[in-house]
Amino acid sequence: MTFVVPFDGSELAAAALVRALEYGRALEEDVVAVSVVPERNRYAREKGWIADEEPFDPERIVATLRDHVRELAPEASFDAERIREFPPEDRLATHIEQLVLEHDPSVVFLGSDNVGRVVTPLTSVGVHLAAEDAYDVFVVRHPSPPTVAGIDPHESFYEET
Repeated sequence: MTFVVPFDGSELAAAALVRALEYGRALEEDVVAVSVVPERNRYAREKGWIADEEPFDPERIVATLRDHVRELAPEASFDAERIREFPPEDRLATHIEQLVLEHDPSVVFLGSDNVGRVVTPLTSVGVHLAAEDAYDVFVVRHPSPPTVAGIDPHESFYEET
């Protein structure tokens, strides 16, 4: 079994990765972070991957995401896919879900502040990933330490937030 984390470098994605690592250590499960990088300037700027004046370099973006994963979870694996399109959120979610499924997850740790609410934005990638029934979903809504007995908090992550 594997814990898989869709990772875009955001604060909640980082919190989900850390939580997956904490549970993975306690349960002796592998952790994989996955990223999908559309090869479009606008999306990269929206995600904060590049500054307004910075040129788009998908290889550098993937390397930066990989480095961020290694920083937070050195024992986690990282897998990224570059796509040449800038699809609507639901098609982007399909790309992410396909990458997630390649790792045969038992649980997907999803950093999202809006998954599962009564009113959910249609543009949330998390909504589409949470709807899949091939795996359980652990939603991380806050970058706070775990409250489950037997789960040791990450050694430095919570000091930064």
